[in-house]
Amino acid sequence: MASFFNPGFGRKHPNQYADRLPPGQYETHDFPVLTAGPTPRIPIESWTFSLTGLVDTPVTWTWDQFQALPQQEFTVDIHCVTKWSKFDTRWHGISVETLLEHIIIKPEARYVMAYSHGGYTTNLPLDDLRQGKAFIGMGVDGEPLAAEHGGPARLVVPKLYFWKSAKWIQGLRFMAHDQPGFWEQAGYSMYGNPWTEQRYRSDD
Repeated sequence: MASFFNPGFGRKHPNQYADRLPPGQYETHDFPVLTAGPTPRIPIESWTFSLTGLVDTPVTWTWDQFQALPQQEFTVDIHCVTKWSKFDTRWHGISVETLLEHIIIKPEARYVMAYSHGGYTTNLPLDDLRQGKAFIGMGVDGEPLAAEHGGPARLVVPKLYFWKSAKWIQGLRFMAHDQPGFWEQAGYSMYGNPWTEQRYRSDD
């Protein structure tokens, strides 16, 4: 597996610790498991990932095809809406930017709906997935990603609350207009910025 520098991610110097914890958060060394429903168990042989919606030609990968794409290592902080933050989590996976090289996105596309095996969805601005800002994680701390944490693969968008990092990712659908996903329909923020504590729609 090739490793190379990704401009969207980087370790921060330890003396900047205070700047790494968003308001209202506390540090944890654990990796809590929080799930809206049952944990789906997805056989590798039936797993797929697709890019659809406002693209010239949709594309779908099987697990083996996905594994053949260039992979990277990422070290990022993650922040859950339930107020825990975990620093320097170590992942390997594929940058969303790498995936976007395989499609032509139509000019009117501004938003993305991430959708998952099991039915989960969450919305994101397209700009927050580009330029090395997000990746599909398939392993963490040197181990394959466990199903409880979204394995075999999950979206990871470190700059936003972790509910935006959809577990059991199945694809990204490109859209012209923003639409609420699962938790957004239940009243959570349409954006989810931990640095401004955008937990609920009233915080937007």
